[in-house]
Amino acid sequence: MKQPGLWCGALLSAALSFGAQAQLLIGQTAGFTGPVGAGVKETTDGAKLYIDAVNAKGGVNGQKIELISLDDKFDPKLAGENALKLIEEKEVLAMFLTRGTPHTEAMLPHLEKFGVPLIGPSTGAMVLHQPVKKQVFNVRATYQREAEKAVTHLNSMGITRIGIVYADDSFGADGVAGAQKGLVAAKLQPAVLEKFNRSKPDFAPIAPKVVASNAQAIIMVASGQAVVDGTKAFRAAGSAAQIVTLSNNASSGFIKSLGDNARGVIVTQVFPYERSIAYGLVKEAQELSKAKGTGDISPAMLEGFAAAKVLVEGLRRAGPKPTREKIQAALEGLRKFDIGGLEVNYSPEDHTGLDFADLSIIGTDGKFRR
Repeated sequence: MKQPGLWCGALLSAALSFGAQAQLLIGQTAGFTGPVGAGVKETTDGAKLYIDAVNAKGGVNGQKIELISLDDKFDPKLAGENALKLIEEKEVLAMFLTRGTPHTEAMLPHLEKFGVPLIGPSTGAMVLHQPVKKQVFNVRATYQREAEKAVTHLNSMGITRIGIVYADDSFGADGVAGAQKGLVAAKLQPAVLEKFNRSKPDFAPIAPKVVASNAQAIIMVASGQAVVDGTKAFRAAGSAAQIVTLSNNASSGFIKSLGDNARGVIVTQVFPYERSIAYGLVKEAQELSKAKGTGDISPAMLEGFAAAKVLVEGLRRAGPKPTREKIQAALEGLRKFDIGGLEVNYSPEDHTGLDFADLSIIGTDGKFRR
């Protein structure tokens, strides 16, 4: 028979152990393997940087956050299935940091059916902004805004022969719509306009058309590996066109995968310069990364970090016993929330959050420059 003191000690130890367990379950499905794996890892690492720091201080309202991440291999069907599994089986309070436009669209019916908020999808699809999707809380500008800004910038440099190569899916169509807006404003027509199969990209028939068009710049609305393969094909065919792509490729992994073709590639950005400590967001991320020994902050990491700040604030405002409904209400009431030099605003009529857009270029040192 155990002594009373030992029995009480065992109970206390069990209680402390239980209290130390994560209690706020948050779900994530994204392509940890596949063509966007490098970017997904960096974005998630950025989110964990902030979540780990919050947990180290006791969590939110005394409860720690556990991020349950599933790999959907960048397959929209699997993304939808993963979301349902996380919502029904794991009973997550919210979904977080999904990746891809058609992938996030595949989750929408489940989010709506179960009233689950999705915070910080890593996509700038207009379909997730207008009309407002009740469960979706964006923490970044739209792809259309990025693409339009890219065309405006190119035109300001005297570049008039601008081509567009895009994935044949909702993401590609979205980016093209923004680029076309920029071209119309500049009174230009696309030098070349070509789409490719997202699942099986083949640039062999497109490359000669790019060369024949004499395009000075090509805007590629596509995911990581497709941009890498397309750039390689265009260069091999003899095109020296400036390659421009969107913020979904704003990762260090993307730069590495470009290899010798990285220098001079323009990548639009939806967060401030990751080495500018003038922004509190950047300074905080840098300090936490340094303390953790994880190296430099990338734009992709900064996106995850910002999304995590919004997630944590939503949980905090939902109170000590958060539910899906309470988190939804808390986020819709978020006004002028300063995440470190940028303000996030939501309302029942607007779930955009941020509208920041900028451009960067990959330098000779293999890093983004502004």
